[in-house]
Amino acid sequence: MLGLLLLAGCTTWQAPSRIDVGPLREREVRATSQRVQVGATVLDSADSTRMYGTDLNTAGIQPLWVEVQNGSPKALWLLRSGTDPAYFSPHEAAWSMHTLFGGAANTRIDEYFSELAFPNPIPPGETRAGILFTNPASGIKLVNIDLFGSQTLIPFSLFLHVPDGTVDPHLAQITFPFPETEITDCQDLASLRAALERLPCCATDAGGTVQADPLNAIGVGQLTDIGAALIRRNYRRDAQPSDGAQRVFGRQPDFVMRKQAQANAPATWIRGWLMPIRFQSQQVYVAQVGRPVGGRFTPHDAARITLHGNIDEARNLLIQDLMYSSGLAKLAFVSGVGAASPTHPRTTLDGVTYYTDGLRAVMFFTTRPHSLSDVDMLDWAPYLDEPDTPAPGASGDAHQ
Repeated sequence: MLGLLLLAGCTTWQAPSRIDVGPLREREVRATSQRVQVGATVLDSADSTRMYGTDLNTAGIQPLWVEVQNGSPKALWLLRSGTDPAYFSPHEAAWSMHTLFGGAANTRIDEYFSELAFPNPIPPGETRAGILFTNPASGIKLVNIDLFGSQTLIPFSLFLHVPDGTVDPHLAQITFPFPETEITDCQDLASLRAALERLPCCATDAGGTVQADPLNAIGVGQLTDIGAALIRRNYRRDAQPSDGAQRVFGRQPDFVMRKQAQANAPATWIRGWLMPIRFQSQQVYVAQVGRPVGGRFTPHDAARITLHGNIDEARNLLIQDLMYSSGLAKLAFVSGVGAASPTHPRTTLDGVTYYTDGLRAVMFFTTRPHSLSDVDMLDWAPYLDEPDTPAPGASGDAHQ
């Protein structure tokens, strides 16, 4: 009886007789660069059902429609891993619709998904459009579209509205909470360094009286460039209730991103706040970078995620990630956190202890691609000549 039901289920799927991308075009976001125009739209449940006969969102797949008009003289390839390092191939997405004894029906599903997928290459003077199968995002989705050609990379970053969900305005545009009169616009590196060193060492609790986790990273640049670099290294929006306990200038984090780990385990997180500081009109963010005790072996359903005491390791892993993202232009370190040795750690608001060399990483972002070998190390606080991890019993005062 079960076999008959499975065989019956295999015959229920039928390829839609007509594909209408009109509703997708009505919502698409477009951009143009170097004689190339791109457009993109996130499919909602109705779009997915209309185009695939089922809502792929229920399988944890977020279909993304992309169109590229290539007005350049070169053939271009869309680099799917630039859009989502953990993207689903068409056959993976199709597999979510397979049935146990699907046979020929499963083959038809595979072929149909491949036909609708975005096709490479895009010849000069021609237009190509199709679906990329990405991981889910809610509210607003930052989409990187990297087009590669001979000695050419044309990058785009688009903010797209995600249907079927509550829009989170904080990702597309973080509202600046400070009057213009309170914003310090630093025009040179010396004044920026001084402003960053004056920032508080740590976040606080909601009352502003108890120190929370340390503020050990700074990001300088446009939001699209910062977001693009993080996404290229598999960081995604992932705010947890515990993140809201951390306050800077009385505010909860403007954004929280986590690096996706195996089996959805907790991994490196970044909690960020926009600052009343600009550098040559670019935005400046201060952030907490940390990892949970146990790293990727922390149970994904753990009731409490505990900060690992070696916060410098988490900071350094983020630096290396972003250097490989091709979006980092300059790197520097400033004091401001305050050193704490492993034998004399500091305690955060939930009773967790941590130790640190006391330095903040300052990362200057640019529009990709930027070669790793071209990253400029600013000669602020010394770092490269220091040990990577304090030795047990070390005083931790080397940078003070």
